[in-house]
Amino acid sequence: MSNKKLIIPERIVTVDSEERILTNTAVEITDGTITAFIPLEKFDVKSYEGEVFNYPGLTLVPGFVQTHIHLCQTLFRGLADDLPLLDWLGQKIFPFENAHDKNSLRISAKLGLNELLSGGTTTLLDMGTLRYQEVVFEEMIASGIRGFSGKCLIDENGIDPKFKNDTGSELKYQRELAEEFHNSDSGRIKYGFAPRFVLSCSEELLKETKAMMHDFPGSVYHTHSSENKDEVAEVRRRFNKENIEYFNSIDVLDENTVLAHCIHLNSGEKQILKNKNVRVAHCPSSNLKLGSGIANIPEYIKLGISVSLGADGAPCNNNLSVFTEMRLAGLIQKPLHGADSMDAKTLFKLATIEGAKALHLDNEIGSIEVGKKADLVLLDLNSPLHSMSGGNDNIYSDIVYTSNSVDVNAVMINGQWIIKDCESLVYDTKELISEGKSELKKLLTRADSVK
Repeated sequence: MSNKKLIIPERIVTVDSEERILTNTAVEITDGTITAFIPLEKFDVKSYEGEVFNYPGLTLVPGFVQTHIHLCQTLFRGLADDLPLLDWLGQKIFPFENAHDKNSLRISAKLGLNELLSGGTTTLLDMGTLRYQEVVFEEMIASGIRGFSGKCLIDENGIDPKFKNDTGSELKYQRELAEEFHNSDSGRIKYGFAPRFVLSCSEELLKETKAMMHDFPGSVYHTHSSENKDEVAEVRRRFNKENIEYFNSIDVLDENTVLAHCIHLNSGEKQILKNKNVRVAHCPSSNLKLGSGIANIPEYIKLGISVSLGADGAPCNNNLSVFTEMRLAGLIQKPLHGADSMDAKTLFKLATIEGAKALHLDNEIGSIEVGKKADLVLLDLNSPLHSMSGGNDNIYSDIVYTSNSVDVNAVMINGQWIIKDCESLVYDTKELISEGKSELKKLLTRADSVK
């Protein structure tokens, strides 16, 4: 017997090819898939054979997609402020990640997943850490989220020599993880091959990882690039090439490559991204907080380069809200490129359908259409802080510039409720906080003991 649900919101922001905004319409979901839009004028809800969820006053939108997250770092929020990237990594993040055990990594992942889901993010691309990556996958599966993760790869580390493995061990562990977790839970969870960045990976590790990725169709190659001027200068010193030029020279760039940041690029590198159909994960909060710079996203979009959004990690943000990323992604460009350089609809699409396209999931998610997965979010846009117009003309502005995570009323993934009436059906938040405080104290003790 099929599992049928009917959601009746005030409006539906579809993000389909016609960018329709529907009212007086219900969405039918059968076995986790959107099966119909039902006009309500002549529809007898009382005779419907399935569960009916009536949400008058709420706006239904596609689940948000974030294409660069570090779940392993959530526990370190507030512990690595006011440092540029390489110091941030060397003095704080690498030592903290190196001090993780399974328990601390598990609660870090849980805290991150709870925050993301509560804020309407239903799909993510996560970069893991050096050890215990299976824990992150276990928690992603348990949470109900859709997404990719992968063990972070490091076989060279001049920043923190204690935080690395040998090349062979990295490749072996990575393959074992990919074989176990890629396309797990009926394809909801996938493996993302994740070398940290050029300065922490040998050429062999970068190239062999790319070759391995091809053994797992539907996976991606996910790394950092051109985030910080000192990073770019060191790449240039080592290889006599810019960052993107080096990646291109070792043949790791293609449509399955997702590069986080891409701030400091020359014109030739931008053409490489376009020609190779590389995906860029834009992380405006992180880029500002670390003092890294501002990527020229309007130019990338004009060139036809894929752009999507990510919050990065909690210690360089310090929150994981897609609403913050949408808003900042627009505001930081306006003084540089004009008030009309990034409109609200474009920003909303970066967080939905463009994120889905970046991960090659746009046939499944990213918009509300018949045949796609029921990954959906209900927003309450009725507070005094929102527009008083109540119409559809400024709906994108209301979501992008005014809304935040507290406006998320309900979240559904694969047709299953994860958040309902602002309450998680997966996590006990008080329990997470208590466990997080306890595990952080132990982790900091471990980190101090190896200084």
